[in-house]
Amino acid sequence: MSDHSEAPVAPVEAHEPPYYMAVFTAVRTQDQSGYSETDARLEDLVKDVPGYLGTDYAQSPGGLAITVAYFRDAEALAQWRCNAEHRSAQKRGQAEWYQSYTLHVAKVERSHGFTRAHVPPSPTAG
Repeated sequence: MSDHSEAPVAPVEAHEPPYYMAVFTAVRTQDQSGYSETDARLEDLVKDVPGYLGTDYAQSPGGLAITVAYFRDAEALAQWRCNAEHRSAQKRGQAEWYQSYTLHVAKVERSHGFTRAHVPPSPTAG
């Protein structure tokens, strides 16, 4: 997906299993005309899917982009998969934006998270 540079740097929170995740890994082509606009539109659309839990994004220095979308159940994932605008973007991606990609769908059976507590600096630290 896009650079997501404005997104907060935090993973999607752990949810109570079971739930589903779709892992999309891609290498993009040089011509990305229209990609950012389509990506932004899809980000807005997926938020309207009942059961959508969030999305994590990462990109390697070598250009591998990874998008992991989480859904409460298989029905929510199927609703997203069948969304007409999403399907249209998939076709355009194959035709223009992606050199290669893979999609993995998995049922999450275990999930937990950690967030370091913020510790204010000591007033005597100098």
